[in-house]
Amino acid sequence: MSELFRLREQPAARELYLLAGWQQWADAGNISSGLPEYLVERTGARPIGELNVSGCYLFQVPGTHHFLRPEIKLVEGHRESLTRHTNRFYYTESGDRGLVIFVGDEPHVDVERYAEAFFGMVKKLGVRRVVALGGVYAPTPFDKAREIHTIYSLPHLKEELEHYAVKFSNYEGGVTIGSYLVDRAEQEGIELLSLYGFVPAYDLSQLSQKLEGIRIETDYRAWFEIMRRVNHMFGLWIDLSDLGSKGDELTEEFAAKLRELDGKMPQLKMKEHLASLAQDYTELPFMQLDSMWEAELDDILGQMDDEP
Repeated sequence: MSELFRLREQPAARELYLLAGWQQWADAGNISSGLPEYLVERTGARPIGELNVSGCYLFQVPGTHHFLRPEIKLVEGHRESLTRHTNRFYYTESGDRGLVIFVGDEPHVDVERYAEAFFGMVKKLGVRRVVALGGVYAPTPFDKAREIHTIYSLPHLKEELEHYAVKFSNYEGGVTIGSYLVDRAEQEGIELLSLYGFVPAYDLSQLSQKLEGIRIETDYRAWFEIMRRVNHMFGLWIDLSDLGSKGDELTEEFAAKLRELDGKMPQLKMKEHLASLAQDYTELPFMQLDSMWEAELDDILGQMDDEP
């Protein structure tokens, strides 16, 4: 087992949690690949280990040229950089709680070996719970709270997750790395849940043959709303004010882009199209109560139960 991963530092925090993301198929809004890297930089998390899974990646697929190949940058004949698949663990802490951030590449082959390595590290670290990240494009309103869907490994997690303003997925189809690991986590008896943010994307091909679609490439608003839930679930300290500001700026910029498109191609009737989406959309915002308010609410409800 040890040859599948390398742990350079054993965190000393009393409670340890793990947030995991990948360069992967289900990465709408760069939720899975971008958010973990943002958190590493924002928190100053330090590298503490990695997976040894080089055999889980292909160099090429016959009949294709650039697909899957590493990329190199040469300067005057000398290699300046070469991309490599990475699966690194970073660590940051505050008080008695620690956060491990995993930044990985979805495997091409031998996913069983990859899962064995991943959960080997989870057990070695002594992580209490894992949250995996994913993103899905959907025709949802860009200026509303994002839908957050979830899947989970162990049945007892459902009752807790009902308090996090999430929808329980009924998806059928090809697995993501997150859903595959959820299945494996249940076999291992490990608490693992995947959070999928639904990112606004609009298919315009039905409205005009000149256009294919428009979507949000990096959805800071989805990042913010996912992290509000993660912060609360893990009892973390991460300052989300920067993400909140980026989310507000993104909404304004995307609105301006849609107004510009509407001005250039009024025949698309974008306002009417977006209004119809909003009409059928029910927001499910996460109403976070801090510990003081929760205690006060418990006292009030307890007093009500005591009254005749």
